[in-house]
Amino acid sequence: MKKTPEAIEVAQAAVTELREALARAGIRLPSLGLDVVTLAADPPRPLVELGCCTVETARLLAAAVLPGEENRS
Repeated sequence: MKKTPEAIEVAQAAVTELREALARAGIRLPSLGLDVVTLAADPPRPLVELGCCTVETARLLAAAVLPGEENRS
């Protein structure tokens, strides 16, 4: 990961890309963002916070990650 503020910019771009990809798959994670604790490190080591989601959203994520296996349970 790059140094400050580039590391934060790169991480925010990754969050934006993930949010857009999830939206194309019909999935919304309201808590998606950067973990503020990891931004406070010196140097920052940003982690992406996915947050909580409903059971329905978890199933949509599983189907998006493993297409064609949605009936595996």
